[in-house]
Amino acid sequence: MKPAHLLCLALAASGCARAANVGQPPQLTSPRETEEFVAMTNPPLDLPVDSGRPEAAASLWAGTQSSLISDRRAAIRGDILTVVIEIDDQAEISNSSGRSRNSGESVSIPQMVGIPQRLAGKLPEGASFDDLADASSSSTYKGSGNISRRDKLTLRVAATVVDRLPNGTLQIEGTQEVRVNFELRELTVSGFVRPGDIDRNNEIAYDRIAGARISYGGRGQITDVQQPRYGQQIADILLPY
Repeated sequence: MKPAHLLCLALAASGCARAANVGQPPQLTSPRETEEFVAMTNPPLDLPVDSGRPEAAASLWAGTQSSLISDRRAAIRGDILTVVIEIDDQAEISNSSGRSRNSGESVSIPQMVGIPQRLAGKLPEGASFDDLADASSSSTYKGSGNISRRDKLTLRVAATVVDRLPNGTLQIEGTQEVRVNFELRELTVSGFVRPGDIDRNNEIAYDRIAGARISYGGRGQITDVQQPRYGQQIADILLPY
């Protein structure tokens, strides 16, 4: 099958998929299909030392997180903690450069043991050895650039511990979906945190997450209208001008 035919089939398939969503709000992802649900339903076997004794269940010093005086911070697979995202960054970069160069060369041989004078009569009319070669060049370059960027985002999202690495570091993942009419907002966060960075309120700031991946976007009618059509995107890639 020719590439042109494959492209037409791909565009037709994408068009059919879009047509199926006409008049329908974007579908929410089932919480049971996430890695968080798997971590919650398959935690490691971590029983307290005294769990085999009946009196341990009535003790205030029980080793479980439901104990009155236990540490409520997330520590094992399946635990939940709150990620506080407060991004307020601003960056400004300004660069300028310039270059200028001039050069000139001039060569003449009016006197060379009489040879130029003897050959002058054989040269075409107007030709002379007085100005044998004369060249000059100049170049000028000037460039400038300016970048100004401001990012501000304030969010809170619950994340789940999906794994505990051998060195004690916790791998977390969190998702949040909010649908308003026909627009769905999605927030995802993932990364690695140290248990000691989690505060007493079981919260951690985003700047203490190593390898943080934070995504805030959406899908729906408004987002769809803001995106260029497939044909325009392909034309932008293929057209050389």
